[in-house]
Amino acid sequence: MERIPMKLQLIVIFFCVMAVPAVILTWYSGEQVLRNSEHAIAESSLAELNANRELIEHALNNLVQNTVRLTSTHVFDRIRTYDTFMELNSSYSTVSGARAVLQELLNLNRTNEGIDSSFFHLSDSDYVISTDKGIKKLERYDSIDWISDALSRHRGIAGVWYPRKLDSGINVMSYVLPLNRLSTTTRGVLVINLKESQIGSLFHSAGTGQQEYMLLNAEGMILSHSDKAKLLQNAAEQPVVQDIVRDKASEGYKYVERMGERLLYTWSRSGKLGWMNVNIDSVNTLMAGSHAVQRDIMLLTAIIVLCGTVLAVILATWVSRPVRELVRAMGARSSLGTGIIQGKNELNFLDKAFKRMQEEEEVLNRLLQVREQDAHNLAVHRMIRGETAPQADELFPDKYFMAVIVSIDRYRNYISKTNPETRSYHRYHIISDCEDIFRQEGIRARSIYHGDGCFVIVLNFGFSDEGSPVAAIQTALNVARKQAGQLLGNSVTIGVSSQADRSEMLADCVSEAMEAIKQGMVVGSGEILYWEDEAVRDKKYIYPVHSERRILNFLDKGDLKGIARELQIIGNEIRSADYVSYDNIVFIYYQLAGVTMKHLRENNVSTARIFTGRGNIYATLAAMDTLDELEEYLYEFFDEIVQYFTRSSGEANHHLTRIVQYLKEHYHKEIVFEDMARDVGISYSHMRRIVYELTGKSLNDYLNHLRVERAKELLRNSPLTITQIASEVGYYNAQSFNRFFKKFEGISPSAYKMTQIE
Repeated sequence: MERIPMKLQLIVIFFCVMAVPAVILTWYSGEQVLRNSEHAIAESSLAELNANRELIEHALNNLVQNTVRLTSTHVFDRIRTYDTFMELNSSYSTVSGARAVLQELLNLNRTNEGIDSSFFHLSDSDYVISTDKGIKKLERYDSIDWISDALSRHRGIAGVWYPRKLDSGINVMSYVLPLNRLSTTTRGVLVINLKESQIGSLFHSAGTGQQEYMLLNAEGMILSHSDKAKLLQNAAEQPVVQDIVRDKASEGYKYVERMGERLLYTWSRSGKLGWMNVNIDSVNTLMAGSHAVQRDIMLLTAIIVLCGTVLAVILATWVSRPVRELVRAMGARSSLGTGIIQGKNELNFLDKAFKRMQEEEEVLNRLLQVREQDAHNLAVHRMIRGETAPQADELFPDKYFMAVIVSIDRYRNYISKTNPETRSYHRYHIISDCEDIFRQEGIRARSIYHGDGCFVIVLNFGFSDEGSPVAAIQTALNVARKQAGQLLGNSVTIGVSSQADRSEMLADCVSEAMEAIKQGMVVGSGEILYWEDEAVRDKKYIYPVHSERRILNFLDKGDLKGIARELQIIGNEIRSADYVSYDNIVFIYYQLAGVTMKHLRENNVSTARIFTGRGNIYATLAAMDTLDELEEYLYEFFDEIVQYFTRSSGEANHHLTRIVQYLKEHYHKEIVFEDMARDVGISYSHMRRIVYELTGKSLNDYLNHLRVERAKELLRNSPLTITQIASEVGYYNAQSFNRFFKKFEGISPSAYKMTQIE
């Protein structure tokens, strides 16, 4: 190539540029173009499938919302006291109440398209109010035994969807909503039967070659299908569908050969319902347009090759002379030129020369940018340390200065959750974002990282005709606090110094801003705090000597409530003070912890046994940002000491006796353990620990064990139904009762009752 003339080289190059890609395109289009088309069609089909899935979810969600809205009208409260069909028909008012429920169900059916029927069954009643058969006795209505199966995995207060086939032969998706205490005082089940055909009408294919569609639940059961004979079957009969169900991806597509035909399977999984929409399309039908495009490409390629050959000759002749002259001129002034010009490889020479120039320019620009940024950061660092910086006038030409400190709250917790790379990324964005925010407000700002989660922002501004830019600074600070919090996933506290009129005072401004940050101990984290004047700050230290003595007295008596009151008194005294420094606050709580441990040692109590695993108490106190955290930590600190005394003095058995007595008296009610702990007279955490240490069971398991033991007595000796026994021993539904009974006895309540009869 080095001896080939420039003109011939250009002819070959231009020809290759025109002809070779065209030839490759013609050969490659047979596979790659079609493959790309397949990918585009698959993505389009998947996008439409997602749209259809969202449409179905929206329709089902509307139905659910209308159903929940009906329960909130309290219309069912009109019949909640009538357990029998005879009571319901005993008077005009009772019948009127039932008719009102029926009318609301009919209104619900009319509001939502595609509903076959709906009904309401009052718990433990012998009748059903339905839109298809009216008010009927339970024995004359379709069996509702399937409801127990539908609600067996029910969680929370929302209803569940359950596919089934009605006695009339219609396939429906039943929405089963058990009424709960949040919506109404009535106990019962509301069922809405949505036709499967309604879901099918919303289910469109992603292309024109659709063969079939299906809707599957999380277990692979077919909820809706173009072939109605396959409804409620397991989709595992089709290996491809089985693989799709097992795939954890939320959406995707797959090309499959089946019976000599190539098919496109697209699927999309619902994040709300856990269902999966699957579409099956014929690739041949979908790709008809792509094949036509391929033929057009082949024809266009032939034309390009012909035109390219002619154009290559013309361009080479026209370009070669000025290019050769340019190469000679550059070669005379470059060390690259001599050998290359003699070899007549002018294009190679130009390529190397321009690349070298570009690389040198890029390297030089990067070096200049880095050097300039480093110089500016160094100057700011020197200025906030009180040193003189040569670039001060260049960086901050205006007269007035302020320092702003952005401090990451709970910094040790933040660094425990993030790696060094993430923290470096956060520092870069906070620095650049803060400078941009103040720049938008017309204020010069330079940001640097000062260490330990603190960023220093130096503001420089001059007075305008409107006066000091206080409002602009406040606006920028609010925006900076919000953006930093969103970036970090953690709140930040901002301290602002007073205004200075000389750059030499920046070190004092930074100290003022740091002092303002410390006031977050009193006012709370996540705030914007301004430095206060020395006249306000010049106060003596405060220390609650009397509270300290009372706390030690309460500690000797084991009176945790008294200690809590004193801690609250100390906190209120700090909050009500005109001014109290951060150092004063930390000193108070340091002193309380130190005096307490000294008191314990003087009484021959091993503090190592009490505080094993707690770590350095003083370092933990210093890392806290607010008074609430300090008070909570000191309360837990004293709670551990009191619990240690309690356990060592044998009071644990006394507390256990009271706990067991309380549970035996209230097991048939809903028990709030925090309220129970207050009645017993100990903390909730201490109560849980006592029960577990002395019984080997958790508090919740012990309560359910008592309920199951009482239920076994009722199953053996009373004629009550399972549902009645569940309510009698404190369960609001039979499903929860069955679950806990099986957990402790290994069999269901009904099976246990049969064994007692035998």
